[in-house]
Amino acid sequence: MANHGKRVPDHLLIKIEQRNDPVSAVSEDDARIRSVAYPTLLWSAPVFGAAEEVDGRWRIIQLNADEPQHARDGLASHFRRLFSETPQTVEHAAERAEYEAVYELLDWEAVDELTANDRRYRIIRAQPFIRMGADGPEPPRPTDPDPYPPGQADRSTSQLDGFVIDPTASTGLTDGLVRMEMISTSYRTRTVPEDVHADSRRVLTTHPNVVLLPVGYTIGEYVAGSWRPRSFATYPTPQAARDAGSFSIRDIALDENTPIEEFTAAYQRARAAHRPPRTDDFDVQGVPCRVTRIETFVRVGPDGPEGPRPSDRDSQPPPARHVHQLRAQGLMPDPD
Repeated sequence: MANHGKRVPDHLLIKIEQRNDPVSAVSEDDARIRSVAYPTLLWSAPVFGAAEEVDGRWRIIQLNADEPQHARDGLASHFRRLFSETPQTVEHAAERAEYEAVYELLDWEAVDELTANDRRYRIIRAQPFIRMGADGPEPPRPTDPDPYPPGQADRSTSQLDGFVIDPTASTGLTDGLVRMEMISTSYRTRTVPEDVHADSRRVLTTHPNVVLLPVGYTIGEYVAGSWRPRSFATYPTPQAARDAGSFSIRDIALDENTPIEEFTAAYQRARAAHRPPRTDDFDVQGVPCRVTRIETFVRVGPDGPEGPRPSDRDSQPPPARHVHQLRAQGLMPDPD
């Protein structure tokens, strides 16, 4: 291990702070109890998004894509919005031109890092995980915020929006222990292809620290003796997960040959009649469901958060290139 003198580099810090206020004490106690009741950590598929560097720290723009290219498409949309919001004046002409240049670049090239108007942007990779116990996945904790009643949780906003990935920020004891556990964790060779395992080992050196992100929630269902996701979306509060994840289009029992107009009307009637539950455990047509707590971490190195790995699934090219390829293969007509 390199000798860094008295000062540990920022990207290696885990700063644990003893918090004495009542809310922190109860939260720490909740975390300790749940770590015993739900001791097994299960990783799910990675998620991807975009971040920008602001004053030496990386701020999340969005983090909801299942592949790197979908995150690049989201970043291109972000630059299109910035372009449209920038005044069409002479003094802003260069700024608008740069935003236009970067979203056009992203339409054609799989770029994971770029600079626009003197700010760095990066496609980032994060790792969600859930805790499992004898009775299934961990539900929300008593101290998890859940401010809105059933049917109104769409007012919730994600704490991920604008979240600053700061390894130097102080953390409680339990979260500090989780971070230390995740630092040296990689995929097992028995469960993943060799290139995926090799990448997960490599980043232990290139990105040797982790930062925990705000908690999210989803709905799990118990089918054929095991738990599986009912919804692959992640929501900012437990009630937002109940509102959205406790009702699905597949819950409408209609014949597959039902006309689309009749199906749409049945869906709207069922949606209007649906009453989201307030409990964490409930049944949907006899299937046990549970609001499930999702934790996520991002690996960080000397230059910030980790980007996509070579072994990450990235199934489609950028959109403009994809259209060009389809036209070249005769699978899409040329524009008139």
